[in-house]
Amino acid sequence: MKHVLAYLCALGSFLHGFDQCTVPDSEFQREGDYLIGGLFNIHQANSSFHHYRPEVIDCSSTPFILSSYRRFQLMRFSVEEISNSTKLLPNVSLGYEIFDHCTDTVSFPGPLNLISVNGLIRPLEEPHRNLSKVIAVVGTYTSPQAQAVAPLFMMDLIPMVSYGAASSIFSRKQNYPSFMRTVHPNKDVIEVIFSILTEFNWKWVAFLYVDDSYGIDGLQLFLKKIKDTDICLAYNKALDHYSDYKAIFKQINAQNVNVIIVFAPEWTVEELMNSVKQINVTNKVWIAGDAWSLSQKIKDQIQGIKNVGTVLGVAEPNMTIPGFSEFIYSFKAQTHCENAKQQKFCNQICNCGSLTAEEIIDADPSFSFPVYSAVYSIAHALHNILQCGADRCKDNITVYPYMVLTELRKSNFTLLNQTIQFDQNGDPMFGSYAIVFWDQDGSVHEVGFYNFHGSFDFSINRSKIRWQTGQVSVPTSVCSKECEVGYKKTQDGNYKCCFNCTICPSGTYINTTEDPYSCINCNNTQWSEEGSTSCSLRVVEYTPFTDIWAIGIMVGAFILVFISLALSVLFALNYNTPVVKSAGGPMCFLILVCLSLSSLSVFFYFGEPTVAFCILRYLPFLLFFTVCLACFVVRSFQIVCIFKIAAQIPKLHSWWMKYHGQWLFITVAFVTQAIFLLINYIYAPPSSKMDIYWNPKKIILGCDIDFKAALISLVLPLLFCFLCFVFSYMGKDLPKNYNEAKAITFCLLLLILTWIIFATGSILYQGKYIQPLQSLAVLSSLYSFLLWYFFPKCYIIIFQPQKNTHRYFQNLIQSYTKTISQ
Repeated sequence: MKHVLAYLCALGSFLHGFDQCTVPDSEFQREGDYLIGGLFNIHQANSSFHHYRPEVIDCSSTPFILSSYRRFQLMRFSVEEISNSTKLLPNVSLGYEIFDHCTDTVSFPGPLNLISVNGLIRPLEEPHRNLSKVIAVVGTYTSPQAQAVAPLFMMDLIPMVSYGAASSIFSRKQNYPSFMRTVHPNKDVIEVIFSILTEFNWKWVAFLYVDDSYGIDGLQLFLKKIKDTDICLAYNKALDHYSDYKAIFKQINAQNVNVIIVFAPEWTVEELMNSVKQINVTNKVWIAGDAWSLSQKIKDQIQGIKNVGTVLGVAEPNMTIPGFSEFIYSFKAQTHCENAKQQKFCNQICNCGSLTAEEIIDADPSFSFPVYSAVYSIAHALHNILQCGADRCKDNITVYPYMVLTELRKSNFTLLNQTIQFDQNGDPMFGSYAIVFWDQDGSVHEVGFYNFHGSFDFSINRSKIRWQTGQVSVPTSVCSKECEVGYKKTQDGNYKCCFNCTICPSGTYINTTEDPYSCINCNNTQWSEEGSTSCSLRVVEYTPFTDIWAIGIMVGAFILVFISLALSVLFALNYNTPVVKSAGGPMCFLILVCLSLSSLSVFFYFGEPTVAFCILRYLPFLLFFTVCLACFVVRSFQIVCIFKIAAQIPKLHSWWMKYHGQWLFITVAFVTQAIFLLINYIYAPPSSKMDIYWNPKKIILGCDIDFKAALISLVLPLLFCFLCFVFSYMGKDLPKNYNEAKAITFCLLLLILTWIIFATGSILYQGKYIQPLQSLAVLSSLYSFLLWYFFPKCYIIIFQPQKNTHRYFQNLIQSYTKTISQ
């Protein structure tokens, strides 16, 4: 580092004696008790300028920048205004040393001169105690220039107050501890540009930027800003002296981009617009950064291009600096001798004596207030250091640059109705931006504003904008048209702005404000049609007790109980008759009681299903109906046993009669089925469920059954049905009055047919009436035995009493015996 500083010191000493040009002293230099340095790019060297040996560029030989010259004059005016005033720095004169800083690569003599003392730089002195020529520096204009020279001033904490360097890197105080600026950083400009895009719903844009730290920083900030938004960067390209503009705009047109953001200084945009004129780019919307949004030269260029489109820009509000115009008129009225004494240092010549005062005043006013406020900020810092009063400042205080920096950071004063303050990064906490529109006649209109500090506010008056893109309404710039209501976006390619539209299916909806790319599923209690933006509540359905079907089936159950009771009374009155005994005797009463108890299940198929209701739907029927089937198995077996097995296997018949085998069998069946049901309900109890699949608009309440676990409780009923068929077939040729085969078989066929019908219906239909259908199947099963087994016996008892005698039954048995013996 020491060797580098020594080299720079030697270079500054050599350049100190460099003698080539002359200027009037009053323009670049002013004597004073304290000096402020100034770096202004009055001329701008081409970035493609290359050197083959070390040499210093003569800035006066490069293109002249009128807007920068105006800013240069504004600094002179500000210093002279302060020096001529007795309010801010009484009895103290303020001077300046200004250099034409036209490039960021070979314009070091000026900055080296500013940090020198009597032409010497002493890098080994005590840190922060070097008395440099200047107490602070105003400049530079561009970020690359600032980035190149800033380290020279940072070494001794010489305040560098920039009026134009907007790159984000200068907010890093660990790298640029004494860098301050009165211009808003790039992030603020990008924020305004983003707000413009959002205001007009432009989502498909191109970003052209100068190929340096300023432009690259702008691109990175823009990409960060549009991340996770609906805005897409369709195309971006760095611009330099070698840019192929024809290829650039060919690509922009190929991608159907109608909005172009240009983030570059005015001299780069001038080259761009020259190419636009040659290529004949038309009907675009151009969004200008604050570096060229008020450039008169570019406005003149665009006026000569037919149908170039609409230009909107971000600019500092037009603020009149009181007394500046008079200063310029006074300055131009003076007679300057071209043979003035030799300049003290190079790059302090303008060669712009031919300019009129009007040309200077009417030039691009951009960054005028940042220059003005930069000078005043330094003056106020000096005011505080010197402890100035109403009449004079103390003259016994040695002012070091770092002391000025400390006071600059604490700035808090009012200038032209603006409160000048800086944040912890040295960025301004004052000012706002105007949104400007370029009219076809070359005039610039403020059509909106953006306030950063205090009450945040953004507004654009659309009525003031006359779109020059061949459209009456706001021009569009999108990759894909917005989807219709109820459609989701499906990204097509790498850009989220390019998409296909897909309608959201039923059962889903889309909320475009939260996520336009996904259809959201409705929850289980909601439904939606295809292409919906919200869900509706489903109708909850079950069969209430007041339903006509429920009432009819419950009445049927009551009738069944009444009939069972009536049959019990009838059989009790005719208990000793042959018909009652052949029907089973006391077993008939058990069957009728079990049929009545089984009918209790019917009542629990109605009302809102609960766990208790779901259990009681199946428990009475499966338990007591199994006992009924066991009775019919026993009854079938007994008849076959008496007429066929007794003679062939007398011991079995004897054991059966001795130990009352029929009641033992029924008891075992009852206990076994009860155990099976208990096991089933312990490990897989029925529960209430919501059927959300049958009808998308409804929720059908029902009972959920584990069919695998329920199979254990169906083993005995199925087995007894099979045994009934077997015994009924074995007794098909028994005496008619003792032959129950036909009656039992017919009852079983009705039972099977009933449940086949129910199974088929439950497959085809799952609505709320599936519960009444199942209860109807239960009731039909009970009626099949009640009607087709007991009613024929009742008919004989009531209407054919002659067949209900012992003689009649004995005759039948004798006839059967004769038939068997033959």
